[in-house]
Amino acid sequence: MKPLQADVIVIGGGLMGTAAAFFLRRRGRSVILLEQGLVGQQASGVNFGNVRRQGRFLPQLPLANRSREIWGRLKDLLGEDAEFLATGHIRVCYDPGQIGVIEAYAQKARDYGLDLELLNANSLKARFGFFGPEAIAGSYSPNDGHANPRLAAPAFGRAAARAGVAVFENTEIVSIAKSGDDFQATAADGRVFSAPIALVTAGAWGGALSRQFEEPVPIAVHGPQMAVTEPLPYRLKPVIGVSTAIPQEVVYLRQVERGNIVFGGGTRGPAFADIRRAYAVPGHLGNQLRQVRRLVPALANMRVIRTWSGIESYLPDDIPIMGPSARVSGLYYAFGFCGHGFQLGPGVGDVMAELIDRGSTTTPIEPFHIKRFAVEAARSVSA
Repeated sequence: MKPLQADVIVIGGGLMGTAAAFFLRRRGRSVILLEQGLVGQQASGVNFGNVRRQGRFLPQLPLANRSREIWGRLKDLLGEDAEFLATGHIRVCYDPGQIGVIEAYAQKARDYGLDLELLNANSLKARFGFFGPEAIAGSYSPNDGHANPRLAAPAFGRAAARAGVAVFENTEIVSIAKSGDDFQATAADGRVFSAPIALVTAGAWGGALSRQFEEPVPIAVHGPQMAVTEPLPYRLKPVIGVSTAIPQEVVYLRQVERGNIVFGGGTRGPAFADIRRAYAVPGHLGNQLRQVRRLVPALANMRVIRTWSGIESYLPDDIPIMGPSARVSGLYYAFGFCGHGFQLGPGVGDVMAELIDRGSTTTPIEPFHIKRFAVEAARSVSA
């Protein structure tokens, strides 16, 4: 069977992969996009939908800022906006010891172009009257917001296809190798795809592909615990989260214009990449409901109509793998976004397209290089 040929193969049809394919095509590259299921079906489509910058690893903020700019012009780029709303994003805390944490972060974030407004208990009550009495301080990012994760990756995928990207869904790649100047990606049904450049954006399955190039990574998978309520009067404009050192207190929520409240947080659930299954745990939902009521007491009687989970990939340092391979020329990675990749997705695609096209990028991504795990592996061996 003759391989299907392009300039670039992108393996993984989530938000990172579809955005990368879209931006590569805008740079004139021919692209084949390969997805084992349906575009946006995995982590990109089952997450909370947070388009936030605050609270991130500080060196990640230039990438987040670049991505936020793209979120703001989705309609012009794609013809649809994925229900993105710049509603603002606020994180509050209960513990006086946490106030210094959010203040220090706000000060450092200014160096990265992110201005956060700090609010005390009185300001919180005056500005956002719905918080419970335990919320004693907050950090507000007025230009962040939320979008619909079920719409974002498919929107990029459709736009990429209209631009000329060859999109192959239900195409599981079982092996990839470099033969001569080209990469050969072989699907489970025997089809072969060939290109001199390969970009792996396969999320929880990215480590299985990087391992084929002797670049193993300690990737783990977990399932976010998500739920949505019946429609309620639209009152909660900003995205809301809790800044805490206690995992069980972590909760986040947002209200869509239709009135439904989407929420999540707390302990993650089990997920299994090999069988493509993740599970929502009833006990986790119970804790989430208690934390939501603590945060916004007016929601004490809300009715949950659906719960779900998905397969997200995590790394020990809680930051992604992004950039060129440390071993193989023409090979690039963008996966392992540790449950906070949705906001970054458009920017990741744009940066990877720039890196592949020009050989460099104006947005620093060095901290995310896969070589950091090769260094750790070498240390373990020497120890």
